[in-house]
Amino acid sequence: MIRQLNQMGDRSRLAGMERYGIATGAALGISIPELRALARSLGRDHELAAALWNSEIHEARILASMVDDPGLVTEAQMEAWVDDLDSWDVCDQVCANLFDRTRFAFPKAVEWSAREDEFVKRAGFALMACAAVHRKDVPDARFETFLPIIQAEATDDRNYVKKAVSWALRQIGKRSPGLNERAIATARKIQRLDARAARWIAGDALRELEAPAVQERLAARARRATG
Repeated sequence: MIRQLNQMGDRSRLAGMERYGIATGAALGISIPELRALARSLGRDHELAAALWNSEIHEARILASMVDDPGLVTEAQMEAWVDDLDSWDVCDQVCANLFDRTRFAFPKAVEWSAREDEFVKRAGFALMACAAVHRKDVPDARFETFLPIIQAEATDDRNYVKKAVSWALRQIGKRSPGLNERAIATARKIQRLDARAARWIAGDALRELEAPAVQERLAARARRATG
């Protein structure tokens, strides 16, 4: 598999990846659609995922998140992988493809959001955002418990943290009309905090949460639910 990934790599893409803040020291230059197509051909394989992750190759780690079985992921594995994160894109892919579907997703979101390491902290909020989209099996009340955490961490001015805090708030607020109201109220509270990051997060979130298109979608969803 490592040989195949090296053959697929296009290192002319690395400069473009760097412009987006992606760490390319161990990257091959393979696109996400190419990795997804490869993952579909491989199917779920927990042992392969572990070997791919241990290779330390950027795209191999993203592929690992696509082929691993969330039912076999352990808490120790999640802690080991999150400690290895060195690029925002791997962080987000691992959370969106794998971690948010594990039984540890919600407690880890809370734990990691309180950690100091920038990518671990980002992973906590990325988990909240991705779970808000993917976890239809979880009631809204569970996501409401994230809102005070989002508010408490909204003063962190580090780029990858504040963007993830906004992402979590926006995705939770787009999940249902009730959560939209609560997320907007949380954004208003954040807006009053005396911190540059808080003002940015509030503005970023409110632009989307109050947008007519979002409000119309949520209203249509509410009508379908009651009709």
